[in-house]
Amino acid sequence: MFEFCADPKSLEGARWMVCYLTTGKHLLFYQSFLLVIGLMLVTVPCALAMGFLGALGARSSIAPLRWLGKGYAALVRGVPDIAFFLFVPLALDQGLEWLRHQVKCPDWDAPVRQGNDFVVCSAAKLPLSSSPQWVHETYGIILAVAAFAFVFGAFASHVLSGAMNAVPRAQLETAEAYGMTPRQTTWRILVPQMWIYALPGLSNLWMVLIKATPLLFILGIEDIVYWGRELGGMKTSAYDYPHGDWRLWYFLALLVFYLMLTRVSEIVLSRLTRRLSHGQATMAGEEMRRA
Repeated sequence: MFEFCADPKSLEGARWMVCYLTTGKHLLFYQSFLLVIGLMLVTVPCALAMGFLGALGARSSIAPLRWLGKGYAALVRGVPDIAFFLFVPLALDQGLEWLRHQVKCPDWDAPVRQGNDFVVCSAAKLPLSSSPQWVHETYGIILAVAAFAFVFGAFASHVLSGAMNAVPRAQLETAEAYGMTPRQTTWRILVPQMWIYALPGLSNLWMVLIKATPLLFILGIEDIVYWGRELGGMKTSAYDYPHGDWRLWYFLALLVFYLMLTRVSEIVLSRLTRRLSHGQATMAGEEMRRA
C-alpha cells in the first residue's frame, strides 16, 4: 500500500508494523468484520419473517398450519443449533442441485446418490465451476444466512407467539365488538401492540446471534475467526513478514470487537424499548407517563 513497503526485509519498527497491517490478507481481515455485521443485518429480517409466520401459524384455526407452526418451533428448540447450521446449508444446496438436475439433465441415467457421493450433471452444479470466485463466496454466504434465519426464526416464533398472548384480551374483544374481522383485529390491534412485549426476547436473540456468528467458520466462510487464526499463526522466514505465534493478540482483538458490538447493541435496544414503551400499558410505559 505504501511505497516504502516494496522491500519488507529492509523495514524495522513502526514502518514494519504499518506495512504488515496493510497487506492484502489484512485488508481481507478488515473486510470480514463488515461481512459479519452485514450477515447479522440480513439475517434479522429473514429470521423475523420466518418467526412471524411461525407465530401466526401457531395461532391459526386451521389445524395443519397450527401443527406446522408449533412443530417448527419445537423442532429447532429441541435440537442443538450446530446440527442445523451443518444440516440446513447441505440440505438446501443438494435440494437446489437436484431440482436443477431434473430440469437440465432429464436424460441422465446414473443415480444421483452413488454410495456416499451426491453426483449431478455439471450443468446442474450450484454455482457452476466456471463462475467467478465472488459467486462461490456469495452462494456460501446465502446458505449461511438461510441456516441462521431458520434457527433464529424458530426462537423468534416462540418469542412473538408469547408477545401476541401478552396483548390484553380486552382490546381484541373490543375490536371484535366494533365489527372488525379476525384479520383486521390481527393486523390493526394485535400486531402493532405485540412488539413492545416481544422486544426483550428479541433483544436477547440479537445478543445470541452476535455470539453465534463465529459458527460461520465451520461453514467454510472466511470470517474474522478464520482470518484471526490464519494471520495470527506463526510465520517463518519464508514469509515477507515473519513473526511468532500472535493468535492471542488477534483473538483479543476479536474479543474487543464483540464487546463493542454488544455494548452498542445494548444502547440502541434500550432507546428503542423506551421509544416503543411510550403510551403502552406496560411498566416502562407507566413510568414514562408518571414522569
